[in-house]
Amino acid sequence: MLSLDKETFETEVLNSEEVVFVDFWSEGCEPCKALLPDIEKLSETYGDKIKFCKMDTTKARRLAIKQKVLGLPTLAIYKGGEKVDEVTKDDATVPNIEEMIKKYV
Repeated sequence: MLSLDKETFETEVLNSEEVVFVDFWSEGCEPCKALLPDIEKLSETYGDKIKFCKMDTTKARRLAIKQKVLGLPTLAIYKGGEKVDEVTKDDATVPNIEEMIKKYV
């Protein structure tokens, strides 16, 4: 899983030819940290079809706001530089996340 920052986000996500999954998280978000092992398992399962990335929003608040990440955890799919799908907050369950991923593989 690729760790992003405000310098690499545009290159790795917005300019990517691939479908990109981004896990927006922060150290202070307990649900985010609880989800991480499951997200890593999903990246092992689907990583050959979708690029998996994670972005610590505490280090890139403006970027997160620009991407309309208003709550955590937020897990988003980007295609052609645009956010095309996301699950956030209470909807960010492993079954919901996997269902969203399956739409793009």
